[in-house]
Amino acid sequence: MSQPDQDEGFLSHLIELRNRLVRASISVLVVFLALWPFMRQIFDLLSRPMIGALPQGSKLLATGVITPFLVPLKVTLFAAFLLALPYVLYQAWAFIAPGLYQHEKRLALPVLVSSVLMFFAGIAYCYFVVFGVVFRFIAGFAPENVNVSPDIEQYFDFVLRMFLAFGLAFEVPIAVMLLVRLGITPVAKLRHIRPYVIVGAFVVAAIVTPPDVLSQMLLALPLWLLYELGVLLGTLVGSKTRQEQASSE
Repeated sequence: MSQPDQDEGFLSHLIELRNRLVRASISVLVVFLALWPFMRQIFDLLSRPMIGALPQGSKLLATGVITPFLVPLKVTLFAAFLLALPYVLYQAWAFIAPGLYQHEKRLALPVLVSSVLMFFAGIAYCYFVVFGVVFRFIAGFAPENVNVSPDIEQYFDFVLRMFLAFGLAFEVPIAVMLLVRLGITPVAKLRHIRPYVIVGAFVVAAIVTPPDVLSQMLLALPLWLLYELGVLLGTLVGSKTRQEQASSE
């Protein structure tokens, strides 16, 4: 292939990438505009776990001048991104799919779908289980003469960090299964490093969660169990791969 043909091909890939990014951005914007009238309700939904842990009649605090507008705006944008995430990932899939082999396409699409589902499962676990337990645990240590009124901006930053942490944590089984399926790591080695994974899970939990044992356990234990699930899936996938290789021979 001549140099002009290579340049033209590279330019066409850049144009397609730009188009895919524009479509993904437009999808997030469209969902955001659709959610705009419900901005206050979305923030109320996000703040419900904290409000439920505070004494009756307590509210969150806004210390900045534009914080009462800016934080619900950020929350709505984050919700729009989550709702548009399947379409955003579809655009990523449509861009890379032409360069994949047929067996890679058969693997990539289920991984893409399961990754989205597991990410949402991690967020749901964080919202419905972790927040209710952790916020009540922390609020219970407040002295009686202290009025607990968290700042909404700090609360949103904390919630976003926890959502990302638990969403990524729930991707562990898929990552472990891919390591086995692609032949990068055998299942025997994954079992051998299990003690190091358990220690690493508690280290990660200590870094990304509040400095209390309860919240750290609520992340570390699922990380370990999800790793075990990944090892189990890797064992099944590895057996299936060996059967396919034997049948092809």
